[in-house]
Amino acid sequence: MPFRSLLLAIATIVSIIIIGAVAMSGVSESFAAGHMSDVPPWLRPHVGTANGQIALVILQRARALYFEKVREGKAKNPCYFAMDATRPSTVGKHVGRRFYVICEADQSFRAISAGYGNGRNLKGLANFANGRQCAKNFSNAQGSKLTAGGPYVTDEEITSFKGYYRSRGKATPLLRTFVQFEGEGETANARPRAIGGHPAVLLRGMCRRKDPDDPHANKEGYVPYGHLVNYTGGRSNGCTSWSPSDAAKITAMVKDKPTTLYIYPESQDIDAVAQAVKAGKSLSRAGLYWNASCLRQIHAPRFWPKATLEPIIIQYRKDHPPPAWRPLPICK
Repeated sequence: MPFRSLLLAIATIVSIIIIGAVAMSGVSESFAAGHMSDVPPWLRPHVGTANGQIALVILQRARALYFEKVREGKAKNPCYFAMDATRPSTVGKHVGRRFYVICEADQSFRAISAGYGNGRNLKGLANFANGRQCAKNFSNAQGSKLTAGGPYVTDEEITSFKGYYRSRGKATPLLRTFVQFEGEGETANARPRAIGGHPAVLLRGMCRRKDPDDPHANKEGYVPYGHLVNYTGGRSNGCTSWSPSDAAKITAMVKDKPTTLYIYPESQDIDAVAQAVKAGKSLSRAGLYWNASCLRQIHAPRFWPKATLEPIIIQYRKDHPPPAWRPLPICK
């Protein structure tokens, strides 16, 4: 068994034992913290299921991945990331915090908002769309626009011009930086899927203006304009999206200093939870984890393997070819 797989297996077994013991004994989560011998004392108060805390199984897997990649020389950052895609987008009147920035060197922990994949509804073939509050569907299929849980390492950053928008009466360029993720195992196709992290902003209602002297003008001398949309905490096309301010901090952190990101849940977690729900079993007694409020909303999660979903997506594209390309309208 590869070393990483062994570490993840041990972490999972330990978390299952702890969660199961707590569930059966009926004691509080603070009691479980006393058994987290592999978690540094300063980090233990951040472990839990409340908004802003990280579930034990996710932390243990994220730490195992990070230290493995440090040993391999692939992670050269004092911090690492984790994401719990089972958590809701909002908690009451507050944003749901499901992305974690953990820096053990200076004993800092931050929980921030992040978007998950919105999926698609291919009418007549398959509906794997996700709602705005909770994710039900997950996949590593190309073209699915869904989140795939598992291990990632951050790679190069690419900044691209998206167009201009009006801000305080001035034309402001939207320059969005994308952090490429590299995966392995079920997430190994992260690069061809263009999976990474970026600010949760885009331009809608696009048009073009003639301005041949603008450095961003195309060969015909036109520049795109649009309305800025901030979808922080919402849904993405499969990438991990952050608020503009958080994205700026994260991209600065990982520039020339790659680190790891562990996203929960993986396919085996999804399948196990779905089977437990179908059988009417308690997740805690079965040693499983899913955010309780989201599970009540989605009833049961589903993982769509690429081998199953990609042929469906390809068939849909054949049945629904894209319309002929047309240039953006001229701005009024």
